[in-house]
Amino acid sequence: MLRSRVLTAAVLLSAFLACLFLLPEQAFAALPCMIVVVAAWEWGGLTSIKGLARYGFAAGCAAAYALVAFGLDGRHLEQISSAILYGLAAGFWVLVAPAWLALGVRLKTRPLAIAIGALVIIPAALAMAGLRERSPALLLALLALVWVADCAAYFAGRRFGRRKLAPATSPGKTWEGVAGGLAASLAYAIILALAAPRGLPVPEGWMEWAAYALIAVLLCALSVVGDLFESAAKRQAGVKDSGALLPGHGGVLDRIDSATSTLPVAALMLFFLSRGQ
Repeated sequence: MLRSRVLTAAVLLSAFLACLFLLPEQAFAALPCMIVVVAAWEWGGLTSIKGLARYGFAAGCAAAYALVAFGLDGRHLEQISSAILYGLAAGFWVLVAPAWLALGVRLKTRPLAIAIGALVIIPAALAMAGLRERSPALLLALLALVWVADCAAYFAGRRFGRRKLAPATSPGKTWEGVAGGLAASLAYAIILALAAPRGLPVPEGWMEWAAYALIAVLLCALSVVGDLFESAAKRQAGVKDSGALLPGHGGVLDRIDSATSTLPVAALMLFFLSRGQ
């Protein structure tokens, strides 16, 4: 199990890095589209979207993504239409999803499942394409923040975990694990800023550093919300994984759950920063 998990992760990371740095923008934008199709199909399997509606949902999500990703003139992070979608997703992840998880709301109806699934999947894919347009290094840095937080939370939880974070949703997660993830993501963000890789913003002055640290903590916290939200959907469906496409990892949704909640928020922040320049 561990061997297949590590091998799959190595193959996925190598393929992603090759696409990230070698493909032209339009060609890279096709990658999120493929992710949308698979993720939407898996979401349908976790919820009440069954039969022909499941095919229609996957096709509709891909079409909506393509309409924005390939139909706009100019860069995604500078478009009002993209910002609206990022804003809707940010509002969901910051306000609605935490309350949803706290109250134990269930996805019982097809219209609700379709609306939530589209809001989870499409803006994240658009943010992935838009952030890559801004800078491949920027997209990689943001995804690495999520990966660092996830790995640190896992090991800190195993070593120090005592108090359960959400026992009814994800019994393995603990508050100590979350604290470890927050500490690691903050340390990573600080080291990244000090290294100042090309294409990444560098904070100047204590106020910018404070804002930078708060953003890193916020994105880390949102990654936990995204993870828990997908775990809640899987628990309601009575399954361990969203799919079986990736050996040792489950489905595509299992791998992008944290990114679905962080990338749109990061893209929305960059939209306002670019407008203010």
